[in-house]
Amino acid sequence: MSLSIFITGGTSGIGKALAEYYLEQGHRVAVCGRDETKFSFLKTQENISYYQVNVVNRDEIYNAVYDFHQKGGLDLIVASAGVGFSRKTKIPDFQRSRDIVNINLLGVINTFEPAIEIMTKQKSGHLVAISSVASLCGFPGVSAYSAAKAGVNKLCEGYAVDLREYNIDVTTIAPGFVDTPLTKTNHHPMPFLTDIDVARDKIVKAIESKKAFFVFPFFFGVMLRFLSIIPRGLYLKMMKLFKFKYAKPKD
Repeated sequence: MSLSIFITGGTSGIGKALAEYYLEQGHRVAVCGRDETKFSFLKTQENISYYQVNVVNRDEIYNAVYDFHQKGGLDLIVASAGVGFSRKTKIPDFQRSRDIVNINLLGVINTFEPAIEIMTKQKSGHLVAISSVASLCGFPGVSAYSAAKAGVNKLCEGYAVDLREYNIDVTTIAPGFVDTPLTKTNHHPMPFLTDIDVARDKIVKAIESKKAFFVFPFFFGVMLRFLSIIPRGLYLKMMKLFKFKYAKPKD
C-alpha cells in the first residue's frame, strides 16, 4: 500500500536517506528544508514534493503540511530537521543553544501541530521524531543539544498516551553518531559511528514495527541507558574520571 509521507530535514542526512528509501518503495513523499539547492538530488523523481521551509517558522511548516495533505493525504510524518554543536565547549555558546532548542524541540512541535490536527480527524497516522542518544544524559559540552532532544523524548511519550484513542502511533528514534554531513563537522570523538545506510535500515524497521522508543547502536544505547538511571550524583562523579576534548575558546 502506498503511503503519503512528509519528512522535515529531508534534503540531508537521515531525512534524505529516508526520503530516498520511501521513494524507492513507491510511496508519495514530501521533503522540506531551508536550502532549495539541496533538493536537486530528488528533482528527477516522481511522487516527490519540496517545500522551502524553516521549521522554526510555525506558519511555513503548518501551510506546507496542509498543502501536502490536501493533494493526497498524510499517513506518516518524520520530524528529522535538526542542528547540533560541532565544537564542544565548557562555556556554553548561548546563541547557538537557543538556535538548537528552537529547531530541535520547537521545530518538532511546529511540525506535529498540523499533522495531529489532520490525523485526529482521520483517526489514523504515525508521528516519528528523530531524537538522539544524547537525550539520555547531559552530554558534556553540548548541554543544550541533550536538553532539546530529551524534550523531544518526553513530548513524544506524552503524545503517545494522549493520541491512542485516535489510532495515532508515535515513535521516537534515538540514534548514536551517524555518518552524515552534520557529524562530519564535529571536532570531537564519535564512538560507535554508524554508516548512514545501516542507520536508515534500522530506523525504517523501527517505524514499521511502530516502536515507541528505539535506541541504536545497541551497546552504546545500553551504556547510556545505564548512565541515565544511576543516581545523578554518581553520574557526575563518574564523569569527572574522564577527560573530554573541548574546543579552545574563541577570542
